[in-house]
Amino acid sequence: MKRVALILAAGIFVLLVAVMAAYLTVRGSLPDLDGEIDVAGISAPVTIERDTLGVPTIRGSNRVDVARAMQGQPFLGKDLPAPRDFVYGARDRMDERYDIIRMVRDKRFKYIRNFLPQRPYLQPSAYKDAKAILMAIRQWHAQGRLNPTQGLLMRATRPAEELYDLANDPHEIHNLADQTAFHSTLVQMREALNQWMTETRDQGREPESAAMYESDMAVYLQKHRDKGDLERLKILQQNIQWMQEQAAREQ
Repeated sequence: MKRVALILAAGIFVLLVAVMAAYLTVRGSLPDLDGEIDVAGISAPVTIERDTLGVPTIRGSNRVDVARAMQGQPFLGKDLPAPRDFVYGARDRMDERYDIIRMVRDKRFKYIRNFLPQRPYLQPSAYKDAKAILMAIRQWHAQGRLNPTQGLLMRATRPAEELYDLANDPHEIHNLADQTAFHSTLVQMREALNQWMTETRDQGREPESAAMYESDMAVYLQKHRDKGDLERLKILQQNIQWMQEQAAREQ
């Protein structure tokens, strides 16, 4: 019986340690905010409460205050705001790969704006190019084995604007941006994106300076030197040179 009790106690202890570790991991990944904080532009402090798992809920004295404090809006509970008409997305630099892309979609259409249309869809990226799927796609492209639809991903340039009818084209194959029949939709989505970028004070609309890119890349390269990852370092240096040369041509 003692042995069984010891095993049971050890099991409970291990379980408690695992639960505590999971709790600390989840809590540590969330904003480190509790209590009340002041946010510029609102009439009263925003109250940030956490549940037993550490998940934060932001409460304001009124809905206007909450809206000014954050871009998100509640989707669970009572007294919910009206559903949004649009959902927005953005992409900028990831590691050494530099890009500026903005997106908006409604229930049917998706609009994409490529601020750097002269660049390919698949710019060089040491992280992504090491993935088996990207290696296979590039190999098949070099061998001429991709069909016309698959080959769209390998185009050397991108359209400045893309518009897709997700109801009839969920895989976003047929760009409707230059079709007269969808011109009014294109204008509507374009203006919705413009308004969102203005309201959120989108800082990514203008390209970052060469000095900023070089400064960040110097830190990134040193990180890999410290790790002794010379093969990855060489690839990164080649990709960074490609990005810099591309940026110079775009000026």
